[in-house]
Amino acid sequence: MQKADTVKELVQIARDGAMFYEESIGKVEDPRLKSIFADMAKHKREVIQSLSSTLRVNDEEVPNDGTIVGKFRQGYADLRAAMTKDDAKVYVSQLEESEDRLLHHFESAIEGVDDPSVRSLLQTHMPQVRACHDQMRALKQAIQH
Repeated sequence: MQKADTVKELVQIARDGAMFYEESIGKVEDPRLKSIFADMAKHKREVIQSLSSTLRVNDEEVPNDGTIVGKFRQGYADLRAAMTKDDAKVYVSQLEESEDRLLHHFESAIEGVDDPSVRSLLQTHMPQVRACHDQMRALKQAIQH
């Protein structure tokens, strides 16, 4: 079922983001970044919960893990942070890439899913997905200058 596979993929990508934010909280010193990361993780968990409910209602299995790409991105950020003194910049940059990935997949899913109820659900979450993306992009630009 195409719509279930699409929703499952979005759950996994959102889970990647939530896990990455949660891990990153312990890796940066700046209390403001810790707070932002906690808020972002919360938003990802809300998306996961909502999309998982849809899967359960349709008797579909809910993925319990993220993706290989997400794990790689976390590992890459940890490695880069270990080799630099500015770990905040590394984590913000990689987390912004994670936001790019989620936004792109949400946009593609909204365009590609034929089921109006799934499209409506995704459109409900899209403003928050875009807001998180925009916030991390702005943060990345501010930190790099």
